[in-house]
Amino acid sequence: MAQIVAHNGEGFDSLLRRFNKKVQADGILSEARRRAHYQKPATRRKRKAAARRRQAIKAAKRR
Repeated sequence: MAQIVAHNGEGFDSLLRRFNKKVQADGILSEARRRAHYQKPATRRKRKAAARRRQAIKAAKRR
């Protein structure tokens, strides 16, 4: 859980900005998006393999 303590005289905007940075750094939103819909293990493996193929093709093009 990301917790932010308000400093003395700190405005809401800066508090919200610090909170958003903390949430982003902790990876809370990306984790929630990843878990939003269940993926079967076979589907997850297939997606990872496709991503590895795309990365390999990109790396080959750069050479």
